[in-house]
Amino acid sequence: MEVLSYLIPISLILGSVGLLAFIYTVKSNQYDDPEGDARRILSDEWDDRPKP
Repeated sequence: MEVLSYLIPISLILGSVGLLAFIYTVKSNQYDDPEGDARRILSDEWDDRPKP
């Protein structure tokens, strides 16, 4: 049971770090354009192979 006194604070700290990282990514607009990627993958203009 003594191990729980270590595991609970560690899990709370790791959870807080994950939540702060998620909030940072939302505020820095990294999830801004999901519709553009869906359309871009179907376009022939953006091809992975270089044009000769």
